[in-house]
Amino acid sequence: MPLAKYIFKPGINKEGTNYSNEYGWFDADKVRFRKGKPERIGGWDKFSDDTFIGTCRKLYPYKSIDGDQFIILGTHQKLYVLNGGVYYDINPIRSTDLNVTTFAATDGSAVITATDTAHGAVTGDFVTISNAVSLGGLITAAVLNTEHQITSAPTANTYTFTASATANSSDSGNGGSATDAVYQINSGLDVYVRSTGWGVNTWGTGTFGSKEDLSLTNQLRLWTIDNFGDDTIAAPRGGPIYFWDESDGLSTRATLLSAESGASDVPTAVIQVMTSDVDKHCIAFGCNPIGSSTIDPLLVRFSDRESAVDWTPTATNQAGGVQLSSGSEIIGALRTRQEVLIWTDVGIVSMRFVGEPFVFSFTEVAEGPSLIAPNAAVSANNRVYFMDNGGFYIYSGSAEKISCTVLDYVLSDLNQDQSFKVFAAVNNIANEVMWFYPSGTNTEIDKYVLYNYLEDVWSIGTTEDNFVRTAWDQASILEYPIAASKNDASNLNYTYNHEKGHGDDGSDFTAYIESSDFDLEPDGEKFIFISKLIPDVQFRDQQSTSDSVTFTIKGRDYPLQDLSTLQTIDVTPNSTFSNTRARSRQAAVRISNSSSDYGWRAGDIRLEIRPDGKR
Repeated sequence: MPLAKYIFKPGINKEGTNYSNEYGWFDADKVRFRKGKPERIGGWDKFSDDTFIGTCRKLYPYKSIDGDQFIILGTHQKLYVLNGGVYYDINPIRSTDLNVTTFAATDGSAVITATDTAHGAVTGDFVTISNAVSLGGLITAAVLNTEHQITSAPTANTYTFTASATANSSDSGNGGSATDAVYQINSGLDVYVRSTGWGVNTWGTGTFGSKEDLSLTNQLRLWTIDNFGDDTIAAPRGGPIYFWDESDGLSTRATLLSAESGASDVPTAVIQVMTSDVDKHCIAFGCNPIGSSTIDPLLVRFSDRESAVDWTPTATNQAGGVQLSSGSEIIGALRTRQEVLIWTDVGIVSMRFVGEPFVFSFTEVAEGPSLIAPNAAVSANNRVYFMDNGGFYIYSGSAEKISCTVLDYVLSDLNQDQSFKVFAAVNNIANEVMWFYPSGTNTEIDKYVLYNYLEDVWSIGTTEDNFVRTAWDQASILEYPIAASKNDASNLNYTYNHEKGHGDDGSDFTAYIESSDFDLEPDGEKFIFISKLIPDVQFRDQQSTSDSVTFTIKGRDYPLQDLSTLQTIDVTPNSTFSNTRARSRQAAVRISNSSSDYGWRAGDIRLEIRPDGKR
């Protein structure tokens, strides 16, 4: 029989069965669609060789008026500013205890027990010791007088940390009587726990079925970060607003906004914070009312214009606040062109600057769609794309559901218990938005779903090959999009440039796409015999004539059987055709490769196929 061209429909479609999606693509990893054809995604390499501590769930790059580039990172344990390839620790200080901390060591152990009445620390916090003296042996003053991470806090008055030396029998002192301890803000949760019932705060807190108010320590640590001019405002979800003054230098920590000079009625607990694009107001979403310390989850407050510290409404300023009228809580907010979108648990509210006397207007623009997680919305292509518990949406004045060919696959695989970790990302280089999510029983991000908004096609993938990402930013001030990694083993993590090169920081990664089953018309009654394959593939940044992409012909006789490999063909830049001997009732084609030096883009496949009987 003559050769036949097989043109597969663009996009991954998993809404039906493999067989029902004939002449379509059914599975992929690290492959996107461009102009209707599948291609390997771009690679990544380290933005900096320096590391940071903790799981980063927020990246915010910005440029000062002097042209300095800063990237603010919020992790579940630290707040950093990245400048010149170096991470500077700007994590705020919670408290300072002077001349009160003592220590105890055990012979043969590096674990030190510190005693400090009502220290307020939790496991994972950081404390900096100073003015301590040697315990008498290997636990010297130099070993004690540094920053330590608290490994446990068994009582309200004691905690432990691991020293850089192992104690011996001579370490019988207590560190002296003038030891100071400076405690950084409490670390947050790295695993999401719903804010009612078991599992919130420490063991035994509250009664069975009791509700815990949203607070800094019982929420997944999600930072919101924005710049206020050259400076930074940052708030951990459920906590206060912090302020980093760029002019004070990179070695200066962020401090409470409420402690700044001239501060008046600054919110002390917020769900999210943002700077407005008009008149430069600082806005708090879900915050405490004036005179209260408890969060009102529907209250929106804003500071006076051009001031981050004046939140007291008067007849002569533009500070104020509004309690939203529908829903029970604010999930998240996103600044877009000429408006701020606020997602509650029942819909979307548009917040627009209108000037005196109301300053901002609040209008409900959608009822029903919400956010699956606070970071599940992004702005791209002059539109807003977001994910809720039931699907994907686009907002451009009104909210419309996006037809998704992998919706059931994503929602049925999503770990709902950790859905608060879902985050959206923009890659304008490829006209894409992505949602990264934890699947199955995994408690951390391990998969993604990708949408090309110009071509209206979907793809899917995993975070294997060191592709675990917990935060992403398009980073328009930088050359490439950047993302944060997570290394559970060491807790030392990196930021990465994306769409740079073709490898995993110089190493190989695997990309593949696999078609749905196809057979001979009209109904697959006969077996088929594939005797020739003529590949059509474009190599990107070809390094040599030995570069290769593997075409695998798979087959099965019935839809519920497993696919088996019938033939594997390695295709190089100089390949012509391959004679094959593949026989089955249904066939599928898989295109894959693992490389770090080159990419590829698949075209149309030609196959020589003939009937081969019914048995």
